[in-house]
Amino acid sequence: MSYDTPGCAYCPGTVRACRQGEGDERGPAFCPSKVDPAGIAAAWKLHDDPLTMRVAHTAAVVEGEGYCKWSRVEEICQFAKKMGFRRVGIATCISFVDLSRVFSAILESHDLEVTSVACKNGGVPKESIGVKDGEKIRPGTFEPMCNPVSQAELLNRAGCELNVMMGLCVGHDSLFIRNSQGLVTTLVTKDRVLAHNPVGALQLADSYYSRVWGPRKPEKLPSKPARRQAEQGGT
Repeated sequence: MSYDTPGCAYCPGTVRACRQGEGDERGPAFCPSKVDPAGIAAAWKLHDDPLTMRVAHTAAVVEGEGYCKWSRVEEICQFAKKMGFRRVGIATCISFVDLSRVFSAILESHDLEVTSVACKNGGVPKESIGVKDGEKIRPGTFEPMCNPVSQAELLNRAGCELNVMMGLCVGHDSLFIRNSQGLVTTLVTKDRVLAHNPVGALQLADSYYSRVWGPRKPEKLPSKPARRQAEQGGT
């Protein structure tokens, strides 16, 4: 039985054949080059869209110029400028407003126009989306819902060409991306427990944060995707 979807997360560190353009020859049985070459070809056709090609090219140029030199803030500024954008939006968690003020000033210092919208805009009570009082963070009090759809709409109406997320909650970020007309990138990913460094839970998954595992935790990380079988001859 062969693989039916890619399993890049299980690619051995000594392989990573795509880096050398050798996916067809050295890639594991679950390598996208072997599992779904038609999908790769179909994705490439999407670059016929001029904006897609422009973004891909500009992102690669920013990567090349700033690799291991520029901070994420600098990369965002340079990407926006190289794309020729004039207005940048900031979709911020209300807890990040002070940092968003700094980021807004930095963007403006690069001659970019900025519109910023906090997640609690509109002051809409959580009951409006069916949240029960016992499901609130602080039952018995007024709690406004996070309003990412409104954040997106307000930034759309302001003509923002690039929107930067700062600390939106899981799911709220998804709704913002879904409704944003401008390109979206992330400056801060919220993780209140890990000082907004969510990768820490992966780095410490077998020690301090072992609670991330579900009831089917393997004895050790598998070298192949779970519940699949490799093609004969696969690496």
